[in-house]
Amino acid sequence: MGVQHISNGSGRQSGTWSRRGILAALGAVPAGAALAGCSSSADASAATDGKGATASVKSATKKARITVTPVSGTKKADFTTPVEVTVADGTLASVTVAGNDGSTLSGTFNDAKTTWTSAKNPYSGTKYTVTAKAQGAADETVATFTTKSPGETFVGYFTPEADSTSGVGMPVSINFTHAVADRAAVQKAITVTAEPEVEVVGHWFSDTRLDFRPETYWASGTKITLSLDLKDVEGSDGVYGVQSKDVTFHIGREQISTVDLSTKEMVVKRDGATLATYPVSGGNAQHTTWSGIMVISERFKQTRMESSTVGLGDEYDISDVPHAQRLTTSGTFVHGNYWASTAVFGHENTSHGCVGLHDAKGASDSSVAGYKFYDSSMLGDVVIVKNSGEKTVEASNGLNGWNLSWADWKAGSAV
Repeated sequence: MGVQHISNGSGRQSGTWSRRGILAALGAVPAGAALAGCSSSADASAATDGKGATASVKSATKKARITVTPVSGTKKADFTTPVEVTVADGTLASVTVAGNDGSTLSGTFNDAKTTWTSAKNPYSGTKYTVTAKAQGAADETVATFTTKSPGETFVGYFTPEADSTSGVGMPVSINFTHAVADRAAVQKAITVTAEPEVEVVGHWFSDTRLDFRPETYWASGTKITLSLDLKDVEGSDGVYGVQSKDVTFHIGREQISTVDLSTKEMVVKRDGATLATYPVSGGNAQHTTWSGIMVISERFKQTRMESSTVGLGDEYDISDVPHAQRLTTSGTFVHGNYWASTAVFGHENTSHGCVGLHDAKGASDSSVAGYKFYDSSMLGDVVIVKNSGEKTVEASNGLNGWNLSWADWKAGSAV
C-alpha cells in the first residue's frame, strides 16, 4: 500500500518516507513497550510490584512444622488415646516415643508420611519424650508430656503360683479385685499359651473370676505362660488395670484318683498305671459327697475343721485333721481320719461329706493311707468321685471346670 506523507507544519510536504526509514522508525520503539506487548498479565503484575517473585521464593523455602499430640509440656495427658505426630509443609523422616519406665511406643506413618500414630496408647503415670524429624531437616523436634494416673484400679490374682509345678488338672484361674463390666476388653488383654501347643480358652464364672483350660487335661511336662497385659485396660467405667507381666507354670506327672463310694475304695493312677488302692469312707446319707471331677486346690499337713464354717452348726470341731487336701470351695476335702475305727474305711460312708482315709494323730505315721496319699499328691491333681448319691459339683465350686463340656466351657468366653 502507499505510504502516507507527513506534514512539516508549513503546508508543504517533507517528502516521501522510504520502506527502510519506516522499519528503522519501528525499530526505535522503547524496549519497555516491546516487552509489555508480549508478556502475560501475571508477568506484568510481577514486574509492576515485585511481590510475586518474592512469594515464589518463600514458598520454595518454607520450613516443615511438626506438631505433637499431646502438646509438649502437658502434665496430665490422657492415656486412652494414641500419640500422634503430624507435619505441615514437609514429610516425616523418623519418630520415636520413649517412656521414663523404659518402654517405647511403636507406630505407623500414613501413606503421605505426614502423620505418625502410635500402635498402642501411652501408659498412665508415665513421662514420655517424643523425638521427630522431618525429611531433609537439620534439626529434630523434641516434645515431652506426662500422662495422668488412673483414679481407680484393679488387679487379677492368679492360680497357680508363678514358677510352680502342678498336676494335670490345674486350670489357670484369675480372681479380680473389682467387678469387670467389659469382659471382652479384659479377656483380650490376657493370654494363656502352652508348650506343647494346645488350644486354651477362657471361661467367665462371674464378673470377678476368669479361668482358662484346654479341652482335656494338660499333657505331663507342659509349660504354661500367662501374659497379663492389663495396664490401663478399662474393666469397668473409670476402673483400670495395672498389671503388665508374664508368668510361667509347669505341669508335672499325671495323677488321677477315682473314688467309688459304692465300693468305698479309691484307686490312684500315676501316668496311667495303678499306683495304690485305699479303702475310704465318704459322706453319709444325710451329708452326701459331691460327685464329679474335682481338683486339689489347697493342701494342709494338719488343719482345723469346724462344722459351723460349712453351715452344720456345732456338730464337730477337730483342731488337728491330718493330711487335708481341699476339693471344693464349699468345704469338701480328702483327708486323713484318726478318730474313726479302722473298720469304717472300705465298709461305711460316715463323714459329713468329705472323703476320709485311715490316718494317725499327729500326721507323722508314714505307714497309714492318709499319709501315703498326701505324700503322693500335689496341687492340681485330679480326684474323681462317683456313686456318691449326690449330684455333680458345680464347675465354679473350686477349680472344677472340667465338669463342663468343651462346648459349654467355650460358651463362657467373652471373645
